[in-house]
Amino acid sequence: MKYILFIITFLGFIANAQVAKAENTQQDKKPEDTLVIDSGKKDSLKIFKPTINDYQYQTQFSGKKVFDTVMTFDKTYIFSQYNNRDNFGRIQPANIGSGFNPLVFEVNAEQNLSLLPSNKAYMILGANDVKYYDVKTPTATFIYHNAMRNGAALNSTYTQNIGKRFNFAIEYMGLRSQGLYRNSLAANNNTIFSGHYVSKSGNYELFAHYLHQNINNQESGGITEDNLFQSGDSNYKNRQNAQVNLASTSSQYAYRRYYLSHQFTPFNAEKFPFSIRHTISHQGNKYYYNQNALEEYWYKAPTDLVNEFPLTTKKYSSNLSNALSLVFNNEKFRLDAGVRYQMIKLGIRDIVALNGVPFPGELKENRIGAVGNLQVKLWDKVQLNSFLEFSNGSQFKSYLRTTNNLKFEPIKDYFVNAKVNFQSAYPSFNYLLNTSVYNNFNYYLENAKNQSVMELGGSINLKWFKTELFANYFRIDNYTYFDNNAAPKQSESSLNISQIGGDATFSYGKFHLNTRLHFQNTLTNKNLLPMPGFVGRANFFYQTQAFKKAAEIQAGLKVYYFSKFNSREYFPVLNEYVLPGTNSFSIGGQPIADLYINMKVKKMFFFIEGQQIGTFISNNKAYAFPHYPVYDFRLNIGILWYLFN
Repeated sequence: MKYILFIITFLGFIANAQVAKAENTQQDKKPEDTLVIDSGKKDSLKIFKPTINDYQYQTQFSGKKVFDTVMTFDKTYIFSQYNNRDNFGRIQPANIGSGFNPLVFEVNAEQNLSLLPSNKAYMILGANDVKYYDVKTPTATFIYHNAMRNGAALNSTYTQNIGKRFNFAIEYMGLRSQGLYRNSLAANNNTIFSGHYVSKSGNYELFAHYLHQNINNQESGGITEDNLFQSGDSNYKNRQNAQVNLASTSSQYAYRRYYLSHQFTPFNAEKFPFSIRHTISHQGNKYYYNQNALEEYWYKAPTDLVNEFPLTTKKYSSNLSNALSLVFNNEKFRLDAGVRYQMIKLGIRDIVALNGVPFPGELKENRIGAVGNLQVKLWDKVQLNSFLEFSNGSQFKSYLRTTNNLKFEPIKDYFVNAKVNFQSAYPSFNYLLNTSVYNNFNYYLENAKNQSVMELGGSINLKWFKTELFANYFRIDNYTYFDNNAAPKQSESSLNISQIGGDATFSYGKFHLNTRLHFQNTLTNKNLLPMPGFVGRANFFYQTQAFKKAAEIQAGLKVYYFSKFNSREYFPVLNEYVLPGTNSFSIGGQPIADLYINMKVKKMFFFIEGQQIGTFISNNKAYAFPHYPVYDFRLNIGILWYLFN
């Protein structure tokens, strides 16, 4: 680790010369991307000086955005987190890379018709999350996070244009963190190769990427003596002394995708704004549960075991998708619609029999369906975005997903967002099939019903105090869950959830207070999805320029809180969440406070936090899951560094 920090520091001195030219242009108010600093009067050569507008990124077939190098308060929520996302509505156990307990209900479309365990989903990038770049000069980005006890997380990106029309990018993320407790090592890595090409005439455009993500974790099963942890027993001050339930268990998840989407406009786009788009991709997912020996925590007698069954189990899924669409596109109206063909598989390596009937080794089918997107912009005041996907098959039944978002501005600088989303899908593949050496964890959910989720809601953005108010309502039919025995079930009646809340920032001079409040209530079948009734966050900070405006500083206090509730438990065999059992207990009601100081120097950001400062006053009693404590006080460091060569 000390060598990595030395290299970063050494490169920082070199980078000053590299970024100085681009930095001076930040103050320029012109929207142009490149400044001409020599018109060529002395000779025929023109010299250009890049500005920040020369460094852009986008997701496929979307508008481009400029690299964000401004010191805003929301970055302290993002770049202090190992997955570089704002994790409001989640709580993390005592190791980075080990997932979260979701405190707020949300729909993850990446789990539809695929094998994606819930606790492995927090770093997964879907096809629409991959970034493509357009940069005038070679550009690199480094994001560093320190780990818990030993290790680090480093996310690096290198991108370069070859000519004006082709860009390639290489991204790699490596994470290794020992964790505060025994058998909780996390070792993850992501690799992305991406490319973007536009023809000279602009009639042809291509997006392609290859993505490989590995999420590997040791599984401790939680601590065995919660009473000693809660009482602050002196033997537990060194968390490595705490006894855990599992001794030689780990889980592995691999997510691989090949993706190509390209579009051709055969005629003059101004007269005939029609294009033909073709998208082909292959996605393969694998999940392993590994043991070096039988774990007594999972069974009581030899009859609870499957004779001669391997200790390590594997299941997998794959999805080959091929779509052809017709695109109509002008300034105010855009529509693309087409057909999609899919080949989907779900399989297990080792087969068991239940009541003499063996589980299927593989479920597979060919599916045909349709996809469509609609975007409408009117008078610069109204914007509609709609998406629809439908497919049908014999094994996994019909699939329907639609998202509809309407944004309009009734009064200048006041925005209203409304959404109506619906999906009807076969349960996520991790609920369908599992085999294990432990009899209790073998299941085959045959003839399952589609789980349907309807979401109604919206938000209002007010100019006063940069306020956002929101409200959401969910109705879930055939809600699929794991009971307290880790068996998949589907509810016979609907599950209804309401959510309301808001976000606002109050300022006085250089002092600011950002608050986010989230109230939720499970209106029916509350026992099937226990959640806290309230989740809140407050961030009081001071922000100013320093060192003769060569740097910018934020310093403040963040407090995160969720009300006490009878949480679901983490189940490492499946990497899923199960209903609380007989040994479970309520968690929450413990505020988590962090003191921090952030700094920006040129294009480098430093995020330094003293997390869980309350443990200096009293014993840490906070849990992420029952038997899985939250981290103790730690110095959390995040570094974000842009290099525009």
